Amino acid sequence: MQLLVVCLGNICRSPMAEGALRRRLERAGLAHVRVDSAGTGDWHVGEPPDRRAIATAARHGVDISGLRARQLQAADYRRFDWLLCADLQNLRDVQARQPPDAGARIDLYTRWSGDAMAGGDGAIPDPYTGGEEHFEHVWSVVDAAAAAAVRRLRAAGTSSGRD
Repeated sequence: MQLLVVCLGNICRSPMAEGALRRRLERAGLAHVRVDSAGTGDWHVGEPPDRRAIATAARHGVDISGLRARQLQAADYRRFDWLLCADLQNLRDVQARQPPDAGARIDLYTRWSGDAMAGGDGAIPDPYTGGEEHFEHVWSVVDAAAAAAVRRLRAAGTSSGRD
């Protein structure tokens, strides 16, 4: 099973989601599930996550400082089982770029995980222009989605990756 979390620039939401999901998977004995993140845009390629994202994750015991932003590539549609998008615009962008030979399925991360806490359209809000409280809110959303993802993967047995 291979999961790719996708947001806009790959410096806030998706690296925080990647960190939360990795920690939850490891604690659940599901560390064999591969998790990565990417952005639809190329503005931050090669950069570490936003300092506020790093600080927020660190307050929750997760180190994402070693991650580096990368842009979604055509090969990702073949390499990963699921491309899990942060919001509806990312979902539309990822769907629009989907190559004809894509094997990955695409969904909103919170909807795919079955996170009952996600409200409204299931979007993970973009904290980039906000303050610390916005990053904390995003952490609560991505961590709840990570917990829900673990429940989903356990229920599915994670064998096929295409449930």
